[in-house]
Amino acid sequence: MLELRPSCEHCNKTLPPESLEARICSYECTFCAACVDGILENVCPNCGGGFVPRPVRPARNLRGENFLGKDPASTKLKHRPVDLDAHTAFAAAIKSIPPEQR
Repeated sequence: MLELRPSCEHCNKTLPPESLEARICSYECTFCAACVDGILENVCPNCGGGFVPRPVRPARNLRGENFLGKDPASTKLKHRPVDLDAHTAFAAAIKSIPPEQR
């Protein structure tokens, strides 16, 4: 089950469960759309993968107890600002490769 982390790992922007700005990689590293597009260039600084929009978990019980009330979002912050110089060097070699081919 996705953790639905509460903020961007780089800029610490709040990303509530219903946020359409949250982006995740396959390891659930969580960043805001502005950081993914403007700083990270769609390269996860932790694994090198790409990002996709984070799914939104239903706020109310629509079917089978699959909703935020039963499975709440995480409250654990992971604020780890990216070393921009190191990331630029890391991403330079792989950002032109589509994420599904990295």
